[in-house]
Amino acid sequence: MQVKTFTGTTSQEILARIKAEMGPDAVILGNRTYRKNGAVCHEITAGMERPQADNTAPAGVVPGAWGEWHKEWQQIKNQIFALMKPAIQLERLTPRQRIALEYLQREGISDAVAVDLYQRLISQPGASVLECLCGMVPVKGWGPAGWDQRLHLMAGPFGFGKTTSALRFALHLRKHEPEARIAFINADCLRGNGRLILRHWAELSNFSYMEAPDKASMEHALAATREASAVFIDVPGLDRNGSLASWKADMGLDTVESATHLTLSPFFDALQTQAFLQRYKSTGPGSIVWTKLDEAVSFGNIVNVACQAGLPVSALSFGAELKESLAPATEPLVWRLIFKRQLPGQAA
Repeated sequence: MQVKTFTGTTSQEILARIKAEMGPDAVILGNRTYRKNGAVCHEITAGMERPQADNTAPAGVVPGAWGEWHKEWQQIKNQIFALMKPAIQLERLTPRQRIALEYLQREGISDAVAVDLYQRLISQPGASVLECLCGMVPVKGWGPAGWDQRLHLMAGPFGFGKTTSALRFALHLRKHEPEARIAFINADCLRGNGRLILRHWAELSNFSYMEAPDKASMEHALAATREASAVFIDVPGLDRNGSLASWKADMGLDTVESATHLTLSPFFDALQTQAFLQRYKSTGPGSIVWTKLDEAVSFGNIVNVACQAGLPVSALSFGAELKESLAPATEPLVWRLIFKRQLPGQAA
């Protein structure tokens, strides 16, 4: 098989080169997107394999099995090209729409998201990019009005700020409802530093604090906090073979009404982000909490995740301080972050 790797600024450009150099029978073996010197780069590996001659068949005759395989592969390949090389005709967009779409592509939105946005713009003449994005990126800001569940599971990979996000959620709630009784159940008891931080701040803020590393202690903790108006459960980080659904079942939480808030940071590639979304997938109400925003340099992944997971953005978290470092999400805050790289509370 002849294998060659192509790089370029857009998938469309690369696929055109592949077709020109290797012909329509080229096979897409893999693709990835990465950043180089601040610019988004695309890389696609393609291969082309010609059938070996069958010594038992007459000269010039292609074996029947190969013909059937080739026909099926041709159909599959056409579908792949249709998905990876959409007919985005930028000239059909207004100058402002075109500039915004090209900016979002540089920010790292996926080809699938770009196509979806393009199709929405074409089907809604006169619509702005923000109007179309509002239908793609749901927003439901953290607060008692929008999130009236009593139990809140704070989930996410280790080191993404789920413990500090839980504390920030609680402090925000206390600020708006000073009389609210708030409790923490720490199920992530193996991480010493996070455990100490959570316990320290819970005691300092007059929040109830309990630890529940197993099902029996979780049942006890839930019973002990049944009078609390809000209970935050700090879920342990899961390895790549684990799943949130299995963990909830093991802890007896699969039948308990709750909301799950997944903490993610925007600087992971598509493959890793997809793995996180699959690992922490849960039924019932849920949201995405974007953390470490002050460390990120691009925010297109916020749009990608919203389209993949269908979960609303509930909060934007930034900085090292616990207080005044989390903002309930609103559409203006999200758009300023994506298009202006402006953190909440930051001057334009």
